[in-house]
Amino acid sequence: MPIHIVRLGAPRAPDEGLRLGTVRRPPRGVPKAQFASRDFYDVWQPLLSPSAELVAEALDAKDAKAWNAFVRKFKTEMKQPAASQLLDLLAALSHQTSFALGCYCAEEAHCHRSVLRELLLARNADIAVDIEKPPSLPSTPLPGTAAKR
Repeated sequence: MPIHIVRLGAPRAPDEGLRLGTVRRPPRGVPKAQFASRDFYDVWQPLLSPSAELVAEALDAKDAKAWNAFVRKFKTEMKQPAASQLLDLLAALSHQTSFALGCYCAEEAHCHRSVLRELLLARNADIAVDIEKPPSLPSTPLPGTAAKR
């Protein structure tokens, strides 16, 4: 009963379970009542998203050095007691029930969810093998989720 690491707004897998949005802000232009039905998330967990300053830094990371600096700073944020305790809880829950966590970014490799995957694996979480991206999933930001630069 693993954790699925997903792109918010992408179609749900049949066995995905509850979807947690690990994003700083809800999707723009989407009524709150439609967050789940439009495959964004069931529960918002901004505690597991980078701070606003780090989101801007991640979006501007154009090379490996800048990305690695972001990763280092985000890991420091995730060491704060509340975030660390939530990661511990999710890792433990992953052995009891299926659920998903995600972000709006098109590519996990350049998204904080890749760091969350690493932090959860370090806590012995049960994480699903990568799910193949549906062919209809755009590589550009989903409507209402484009980040301002």
